[in-house]
Amino acid sequence: MEIFILTFALMLIIVTIMSVGYIFQKKKIKGSCGGISDLGLDKVCDCDEPCDKRKEMTKRLEEQKNEEDLINIKNI
Repeated sequence: MEIFILTFALMLIIVTIMSVGYIFQKKKIKGSCGGISDLGLDKVCDCDEPCDKRKEMTKRLEEQKNEEDLINIKNI
């Protein structure tokens, strides 16, 4: 039981130190290799067709771009 308590206390100390470091540095948490975006991939899965949320986001971005283009044309 002593080993369990000692191990638990050590892990608690480590997590506390890491959280204090995160709070003061205000950096995003990321993996050691920088994440999926550093590999040039848009998504994690190998699906041929994107999910519904991704389709909706893409559609909204395209609509915003079209609106910005119309505003730019009107200003010319």
